Amino acid sequence: MASILLASAGSALGGAIGGSVLGVSAATIGGAVGQVAGSMVDSWIVSSLAPAQRIEGQRLENLTVTTSTEGAVIPRTYGRMRLGGNIIWATDFTETVNTTTQGGKGGGPKVTTTSYLYTASFAVALCEGPISGIGRVWTDGKPLDLAGTTWRLYTGDEAQASDPFIEAKMGAGNAPAYRGTAYIMFEELDLTPFGNRLPQLSFEVFRPIDAPDTAEGLIKAVTLIPATGEFQYGTTPVTRGTGGNSVSENVHTTNRVPDIVAALDQLQASAPHIESVSLVVSWFGLDLRAGNSEIMPGVENATKVTTPVSWSVNGLGRASAHQISFDPNGKLAYGGTPSDATIVEAIKEIKARGLSYAQKLVTL
Repeated sequence: MASILLASAGSALGGAIGGSVLGVSAATIGGAVGQVAGSMVDSWIVSSLAPAQRIEGQRLENLTVTTSTEGAVIPRTYGRMRLGGNIIWATDFTETVNTTTQGGKGGGPKVTTTSYLYTASFAVALCEGPISGIGRVWTDGKPLDLAGTTWRLYTGDEAQASDPFIEAKMGAGNAPAYRGTAYIMFEELDLTPFGNRLPQLSFEVFRPIDAPDTAEGLIKAVTLIPATGEFQYGTTPVTRGTGGNSVSENVHTTNRVPDIVAALDQLQASAPHIESVSLVVSWFGLDLRAGNSEIMPGVENATKVTTPVSWSVNGLGRASAHQISFDPNGKLAYGGTPSDATIVEAIKEIKARGLSYAQKLVTL
């Protein structure tokens, strides 16, 4: 309304003054100025009448834990098993309040949004110790990415010390060490992905029976496969593609460590007396007739771009290597020959673990 009134008043005032500026009449200029001023007045009136809006996000009233049962039986497990845990220690949740304000400028109504984010620190008992390690972790039935999580595993021996976070909360000398019980400590776990609650947790636990008359106790050497995969033996993460279309070549684990590292971790957890690893590398025969066949390294794709290293075997680059065949469904029949650089990395990793190694070449 104010814009209409002031536009009319400005037009009348300009007409009374008369004349023109750059060919535009004073009445027209006055009407335009009046309309702009009226629009500002209208916005001020509307914003003063419209109350500011405030949006509150969901806020927790209490902390619901996944399971915390006093007097629960401590499981005893052998080999490799998937177990649900029991909460044995936890802090109150930590609340972080985020408040944002939009609008309020130029006469618009102001909207204030408040959201609440929660983290929790807690310890989950797994089973009777000692265990040799854990593998995958699931939350609400889905794999948990441990790479962005602060966690510590206590294997449950009779000499394990108290967790430093628990000790900081309870005071020096007052924190339990839970000796004889294997447990995992999560520190400030973000609860946002789980609907601001502790998720249902389960763990892949390794506890080998390493007595001399058991398989775990007798295994001293293994042969490491798959023997194919251009970068599967590499300890350096390698991706293919560029930009936002890059895909990992050798990291497919929930804790985002290279596949070879995860494989060796699980090997030593399952067979603690392992001493030697045979590293198998595959090349390809180009003809089914042995007398006519030429043995060459093969690649999965002759034009594939990888970062930060490129494929190379015995001085042969990707463009000059044998292209691996496809099955009737258009899928690769095999993975490519491991790059020389990844084999060197695998050998270094094996030796760093105190294991001896041997290398074998097989023909596909």
